[in-house]
Amino acid sequence: MNEKRGMMMNRKKTAVRPGGQRVCRAFKRCGGCQLSESYEQQVERKQAKAERMLSKFTKVRPMLTMDDPYNYRCKVQNVYGTDRSGRIISGVYQSSGQKLTAVEDCMLEDRRAQAIVADIRKLMRPLKIAPYDNRTGQGILRHTLIRTSPSTGQVMLVMVTPGAMFPAKKNFIRAMTEKHPELTTIVQNVCRDPMPLTLGDRDIVMHGPGFIEDLLCGCRFRISPQSFYQVNPKMTGKLYETALSAAGIGQGIRVLDAYCGTGTIGIICAKRGAKVEGVELDPSACRDAVANAKLNGLENVRFCCADAGEFMRQQAQEGSRFDVLILDPPRAGASPEFIKSAGICGPDRIVYISCKIESLERDIRLFARQGYRAVYLQPVDMFPHTMGIETVCLMERRER
Repeated sequence: MNEKRGMMMNRKKTAVRPGGQRVCRAFKRCGGCQLSESYEQQVERKQAKAERMLSKFTKVRPMLTMDDPYNYRCKVQNVYGTDRSGRIISGVYQSSGQKLTAVEDCMLEDRRAQAIVADIRKLMRPLKIAPYDNRTGQGILRHTLIRTSPSTGQVMLVMVTPGAMFPAKKNFIRAMTEKHPELTTIVQNVCRDPMPLTLGDRDIVMHGPGFIEDLLCGCRFRISPQSFYQVNPKMTGKLYETALSAAGIGQGIRVLDAYCGTGTIGIICAKRGAKVEGVELDPSACRDAVANAKLNGLENVRFCCADAGEFMRQQAQEGSRFDVLILDPPRAGASPEFIKSAGICGPDRIVYISCKIESLERDIRLFARQGYRAVYLQPVDMFPHTMGIETVCLMERRER
C-alpha cells in the first residue's frame, strides 16, 4: 500500500450500525475514543468499574448519562498537514504524537466546529497559509482551536501560529465570517513551544471581542482562548448541580472553592447565596475568575492566587472556618499536603469532583486519615465513548 493510499485509509469517518449506533472507522488509529460498543454497554462497563473501585466506601449511585452521546465536545483542536499528493488535510496526532490521522467526520466534536475546519482547509492554499512543519520550522498554521457555546450560540476560532505574521489576514477574516456568521470572534495565538496543541502567551484579536460567553447553571461565563472550561456543557450542568446539591449550598453557607480555575463552581455557589473564597495557583485563571464574578455582579465571592494547601493552613491559623470545601483537582488528584491542610482547616463537608476514579479511590483513603468518610458517590458520564468517569464524592467529618 503506498503512502497516499495509506493516508486515504486513515481518513476518519463514522458509520452507522443497525439501531442507530455510530461507529468510527478509524477507532484504533485516532485514539479519541476508547470504547466502540453500544452506549448502553459503555455505561454498564463504567458503572461496574465505579462500583468495583468505590463501593467499599459507600453505595455508588446509578451513573448520570447523556440522552444523545454524540458531538458533545465544545472544544475542538485540529492540526494540519499535506498528503503525498499535496492536498491539505486536518486531524489529530496519534497517541505517539508522530503521525497525523486525517479527520473528516468525528462523532465527538461539535458539528459547527467541523464545518469551520473544512472551510479552513479550502482557504489555506489560495491564501498561502501553509501548514507548519515541526521538522523544518517552516509554515504558518500550527493548529486551530475552536470553542462553541450551545447556550449563546457564540463560536470562537483560534489560529495558532509560530510568529505574528499572518498572510492575507483581511481576506481570511472576510471569507470565514461570510461562510460562518456564527463566528463571533477570531484570535491569532502566537506559540513558539514545539509541543503539539499548546497555546502561547500572546493573543492577537483579529475579529470580535477575543472571547465568547456561555450560560451555565444560571450564571454567565467569559471564555478566552486559554480558559479552562469543561468540554461537555450539557453534562457539566448536571455535574455541578449534583455537586452543589450534595454540598447543601444555600444562603450564608461558607464555601472554600479549591483548584477553582476560572471560578465556575464558586460563582454558581455565590449566585445561590453562599459566601465563597476561591483559590487558584494559575494567575491567568484567577484573573478570569475575578472577571467572571464581576460579569455576574457578585460581591459575595473572592478569589486568591495562591497554593490551595498553604491558603487553607493560613485560614486555619487565623481562625477562619468553612462549612464546605469544594475541590475539582486535575487528573492526578489532590496532593497529600493539600489533604493534610484540609484536615487542619476542618470543614464539615468536602465535595470532591474527580475526573479520574483511580486517584479518587486513593484520596478517599487519605481523607479518611484526616477524619472524613465518604457518604455519597455519584458517577457522571461526562465523556461518552471514552473510559473517563467523572465522580461527585461527598465526605463528612466524623465526630471528634
